[in-house]
Amino acid sequence: MRSFMEQHVFPAEAVYDRQLADGDNPHALPPVMAELKRKARAEGLWNLFMAHGDWGAGLSNLDYAPLAELAGRSIIGPEVFNCSAPDTGNMELLALYGTPEQQERWLRPLLDAEIRSCFAMTEPEVASSDARNIRTRITRDGDSYVVNGRKWYTSGILDPDCELIILMGKTDPDAPTYRQQSMLLIPRDTPGVTVLRDLPMFGYTDRLGHGDVLFEDVRVPTENILRGEGEGFALAQGRLGPGRMHYAMRAVGFAERALQLMCERVTERVAFGGPLADRGVVREWIARSRIEIEQVRLLVLKSAWLMDTVGNAAARTEVAAIKVAALEVAHKVVDRAVQAHGAAGVSDDTVLARLYAITRALRIADGPDEVHLRTVARQELAKYKEAAQDKAATQRKAEQEKAPHRKTDTKAGAA
Repeated sequence: MRSFMEQHVFPAEAVYDRQLADGDNPHALPPVMAELKRKARAEGLWNLFMAHGDWGAGLSNLDYAPLAELAGRSIIGPEVFNCSAPDTGNMELLALYGTPEQQERWLRPLLDAEIRSCFAMTEPEVASSDARNIRTRITRDGDSYVVNGRKWYTSGILDPDCELIILMGKTDPDAPTYRQQSMLLIPRDTPGVTVLRDLPMFGYTDRLGHGDVLFEDVRVPTENILRGEGEGFALAQGRLGPGRMHYAMRAVGFAERALQLMCERVTERVAFGGPLADRGVVREWIARSRIEIEQVRLLVLKSAWLMDTVGNAAARTEVAAIKVAALEVAHKVVDRAVQAHGAAGVSDDTVLARLYAITRALRIADGPDEVHLRTVARQELAKYKEAAQDKAATQRKAEQEKAPHRKTDTKAGAA
């Protein structure tokens, strides 16, 4: 992976950008990416993220984590190896919960990179960090489901190769809180699906596109439900666990790339009579960046190991923690690198400005920091609440055992 990145991916970044700029469609696959994909697949560097059954390379989360970091050192890296979001999460959903028919129709073409997909969950009119707020309705009508609602930041929908939308909506608003939502497989060309606009991210247009999408009486067969009605919330949690680890390790890759660029820059530039690298403040930036990257990498690797050994649910605290920590560190290191580059850091002459935008946006995407901090705090406090409850129960039991003796002693005294 390291050799492939150095020989093929990094040299292709400028070509990729130029082909996108020169093309008629800013969302179309640049020819250089198609070529990189062919080379990666020929070398067996393909679908490395997929740990389920016979669908992928057979790596564990811990096996894949350092590879995700290497791919993440380039913005185009994950796509080269067919390991980019949102397809990775969608493929995991289909591998785990799809019917054989759904897997044949959608999963196999996704694994072969013949098609792309998108995930429609976030909505503009509600706080989508709380999935209970989702308003998009999925209504049963005979042998069909009918969808009405609006989604935004539906990443990937503007790619011309996108053929599948996995949508989360409410099938039963009166059901118990976490049984109201369902996931539905919607072909991209289904009538009633309208992309209202492409949403930028801090001014940058993403190749896959972030669509603001209207669903008006979109009708699909009932067999397009994923796993069953009311399973949407559970499926979303299952999808997000590995995805957060992927995000975190790619963020470590972002940070490593930024640190590399910073070190190269400060050793080459002279100011106030000497190299920038001799300045104490610059050395502190570099030292702190190295320390923070090593810390967060170890935390992410621990999380990957726990996911492999005890399962995603048991690793919930660590998975939430890495989503916060990795993006915070990456953003901080990128910010230092921008400062070290001066005017060049805020231009498009380096990758730093785009990394700055990505690392900031990803602190909101896939659940904002505050949601994950809430999870970590709740899990931590639960241990102490349980201990406090046990202590209180022990005290009550002791008092109950003493009560009869006190009554007997009172009678004896009266006699």
